[in-house]
Order: sequence, then structure tokens, then C-alpha cells
Amino acid sequence: MKLFQKLLVAGSALSLISPLAAQASDTVNLEEMNNYSRSSSKVQRFDSNTFINEVSEDLAIMKGRLDGLEAQQNEFEAGSFSDTTVLSGKAVFDVGSVDTDDDTYDGTTEFMYTYTLNLNTSFTGDDNLYTRIKTGNHSSWSKTKSVYNTYLSSGNGNGDELRVDKLWYTTPVGENHTITIGPKIENYYMHATTPSIYEPVLKAFTLGGNAAAYGASTSPGGGWSYKADNGFAVSSNITSKNPILADSKVSWATQVGYTQDNYSVSAIVNQKYNGWTDSYFQSADGTERDGDGSSTNIGLRGWWRPTDSSIAMPSISVGYDTSETDAATNSNTTAYFVGLNWTDVINADDKIGLAFGQPQKVEGETIDPFLYEIYYKYKVNDSVTITPTIFGGTSKNSNNVETDMTGYLLQTTFKF
Repeated sequence: MKLFQKLLVAGSALSLISPLAAQASDTVNLEEMNNYSRSSSKVQRFDSNTFINEVSEDLAIMKGRLDGLEAQQNEFEAGSFSDTTVLSGKAVFDVGSVDTDDDTYDGTTEFMYTYTLNLNTSFTGDDNLYTRIKTGNHSSWSKTKSVYNTYLSSGNGNGDELRVDKLWYTTPVGENHTITIGPKIENYYMHATTPSIYEPVLKAFTLGGNAAAYGASTSPGGGWSYKADNGFAVSSNITSKNPILADSKVSWATQVGYTQDNYSVSAIVNQKYNGWTDSYFQSADGTERDGDGSSTNIGLRGWWRPTDSSIAMPSISVGYDTSETDAATNSNTTAYFVGLNWTDVINADDKIGLAFGQPQKVEGETIDPFLYEIYYKYKVNDSVTITPTIFGGTSKNSNNVETDMTGYLLQTTFKF
């Protein structure tokens, strides 16, 4: 007899002895014992299959409970965060300084950062709800809309507080039409044609020159765009610095463009009303136009890039703006921009950038404003880039004195 079977027999014997011991004072009934022994043949026999079946039943019960818990967990997760939401982000470290002839900035080195989270959520597979959450501690020259044009594209002065920086919803309508609306948006996010492919360090060099025609501000707005299959595109949108349109500062922009794989041309008319002004790409002259702030602004843009990135030719982006107010004098400003990008020059995936241009200048002004930047973007890996930059220029300061500006920047970007 196996040990396990012996233990079973011993257990059965103890179960017989226990009731006898509990009733030791009673008379032993031999007949009942005989009857019990004769009925013992009906007792269930135990073998290895018995325990296997019991274990299987227990496992089945446990599996059912785990499945129930998993279903509850899935319901909780589905209710708390959509599986159609994509999260990406970026952290930018900026170390730099700016020095001006008039000692407005004295060359003090500053360390600053910007942290951005981008959330894209689709509800139908074709639409998109975009949310940008941003914070940073930029101050002084790196986020100031001054005549020196030192505002960085990465600049953010939220004082270390996370805030909703952009928020809008876009959805297709029919084959080639798109509608966009949101409480925090800028005109250029709704344009159908990309005006420039130059990657800027200074905010002034975004959009082929961030002057009167493309200058914008985060505001409530909405727009429509149409993109034909042959590259033709047209869009029209409106933003208001106040949710109530009456007497609010309003920008209404309409753009027409044509794009192919390696080039694009576009033109825009941006009507601005009730004192809407922009101050990224302009000299002190640009703020001295007469009139009530309402203006008609025309921008021409174009870009070209080589089909073979191995050659030494850069991509080229150009822009020209003219702006007119309703004043009798000092009503017109002009601006131009040129941006060049070389790729894979020294190392694979690196980039050299060079941009220069004339910020908005009032007609008849004797001082010619000028701005430039040059950088080398070194790609450490797919997520990290390091960009040393030199920028500078000439402008007329608030005291009507010609002033030179020079800036130095080391920028490290982490994408995730």
C-alpha cells in the first residue's frame, strides 16, 4: 500500500474512533458497528483523479473571477483615458545671453527651459482634437516682443505653471474640405499651404517672416480649408482676441497656394481690425505707423528643396510682406525674409540653418533694420538634438538710436 493510501486509511480510522471517544460513557452497540462496516463499501473511493478534478474546478472558478476583474479593469481604463489618444512631448533647455550697444541687455548668461505635452485624440479616425499643455521659465530677452527680435521659438514664460496653451478641433467635410474651430488657436494652424520649411530658432523667422501678414496671437477662432488633389489649396479663417466679436481685435486671413513635392508658392491677405498689431518681426519703426491699428496685410511666400539631400544645395524659403493702414502718412511697412537649411552636411541627420531679413520698416525711415541667425543642429540620437546658435542684427531702439544686438545660445531638445 502506498504511503498516500495509508494516510487515507488512517484518516478514516480516526474518523471512526472520534465519535466513539466522544461517547465513551455510552454502551457500545456491536450491531450498529457491524451495520456501519457493511455500509462502508458505499463510501466514495479517493484516487489521484479525484484531486485533479477538484483542482480543475477550483482553477476554473479562479479563472472566472480573474476574467471578471480584468473586464472591470478594462471598463475603468476605457472610461478614464481614450485608447485613441496619442501623447508626445518635448523638453528644451536654453542657455544663452544677449548683448546690446545701449546696454538694454548686458550679456548676462541665463539658463531657461520649456516643457510641452501634445495630445491628439480622434473620435472617428479622421478628425482630431488637439491639446497642447506647456510651461517654462523664460524671462527677459528670450520671450520679449521687443525691437531687438530676440524672442526664441522655444520661449515660454508660464512661471513653472502647466497651462493649456493650444486647444482646437478639426474634422474633414467631404473629400477635400476641412473645418477647424477652437478656443485657443492661431491663424496659421488653419492655413492650407505651408508658407515656409525653414526651421527657425528665433520667433521672428517662423512662417517665412512672422510680420504683419502672418503675425498672429492665440485666440478663439475657426476656419475652413480646401486642398485639391493637384496641389492647389485655399483657406480662410478668423480669430478674435475676445470671444465676443463686436469691437474686438480681429484677424481675418485668406490664403491661396500651390504645392508640389519639392516646391510651393502662396499668397495671403490678412485683414486686421480694431487695433490688432503684431510685434515679432519689426523694428521700433513698425510700431510707429499712424492709424487706428486696423490694416490690410499682404504676404508672398515660396520655398524649394532639392530632391536629393546628398547634394550641397540647401532648401530655400523666402517671404515678402507689405502692410497698409488707413492713415494719411506713415501708413506702410515692408519686410523680407530668406531662410536656408542644409541637411546631412557633416554628419547624417544634422542640419545647418541660416536666415536673415528686414523686420517691418516704416516707409521713409533712414535706419534699415536687419536680423540674422546661424546655427548647427547636431542630432545625438532620434530623441536628442543640440543646437548652438549665433544671432544678431541692427535696429532703432525706443530712443530712436541705431543699436546693434548680438546673442549666443546653446539649445538642447529632448523629444519623447
